[in-house]
Amino acid sequence: MNRHPYLSIAAAALSLVVVVGLASADTVDAAVESAVPYQFDATIVNNSLAVSPDGRTAVASDSRMPGVRLYDLESGRLLTTLGGFVTPRNSLFTPDGKTLLISDSTLGELRIFDAHTWARQGAIAIGAGSFGTAVDRSANRLYVNNEAANTVTVVDLVSRHTLAVLTGFAQPRQGIKLNPDGTQLFVTNFLGDKISVVDVAALKTVSEITGFKGIRALSITTDGTTLYAANSADNSIAIVDLHTDKIVASVPVGKDPYGAALSPDERRLYSGDKVDNTLTIIDTATRSAVGKITGFNEPRQAIVFRPDGTLAYVLNKDLSIAVVDLRTATIVRRMGTAQ
Repeated sequence: MNRHPYLSIAAAALSLVVVVGLASADTVDAAVESAVPYQFDATIVNNSLAVSPDGRTAVASDSRMPGVRLYDLESGRLLTTLGGFVTPRNSLFTPDGKTLLISDSTLGELRIFDAHTWARQGAIAIGAGSFGTAVDRSANRLYVNNEAANTVTVVDLVSRHTLAVLTGFAQPRQGIKLNPDGTQLFVTNFLGDKISVVDVAALKTVSEITGFKGIRALSITTDGTTLYAANSADNSIAIVDLHTDKIVASVPVGKDPYGAALSPDERRLYSGDKVDNTLTIIDTATRSAVGKITGFNEPRQAIVFRPDGTLAYVLNKDLSIAVVDLRTATIVRRMGTAQ
């Protein structure tokens, strides 16, 4: 019989404290690591900025941050942050402004939100590596790049069913655009530095445009005759004649250009020079750089214009947005810097 039960209980409690203390010391690093969610393709960094068709709302994301921010562009106020993402890749409004689509490469899906209430309406499974997106004018068909599977998935947005999975690409990332009449899809291949031209009716690659160096963003003129592409490896914007699918000119810009954003009047093209923290302004008529806008923080592909063409919105590394007056080529406002 134990004549000192209270001493035994105290000794047992002390032993438990010592054991727990040692266990905590041994597992603290593992606990910290487990707090960071797994990211499928964390070494690939990109950002995205989408503006609603009515010009009222901006959707901003960075693949290094799990939250997608929604801003009121009139007041500059943060409306809300959509959570639950891991590596959000591309945000896109349907042309009717009713739906917001956001891809996530780790989750391997495209999430669908009501663009008025921001309520999540569902998701479409694409596969790990889901990246750039493009939607047709009728909002019936969606195209999704998959940089890991080297594919483009074609989705019926009405039924939310996959129609086809196109193969033969080489790490298609964010760059994917339909031409104005919706007959051709232009897909960037980061490996191989080329653009695949897909016939939308046949769902087959019919041509390739080569000669790029570190290809990033794309823009296409409204008449469908000219394509602009950012070359991040040689600090230039390539100009492509789409009648011949050949590069016909190259314009030097700032260091590590990701963006190639064509203004609504198509008189200017703006490159996002990530390392220089600038936008280079290109005169599309003379095919020459005519100025620079400073004051950004790692501008990439996320350059979007107000529908009337008076302002540009440029996403910074910290998910703040610089508002640029295109007439004076200066930053006139910043939103999101306090969040």
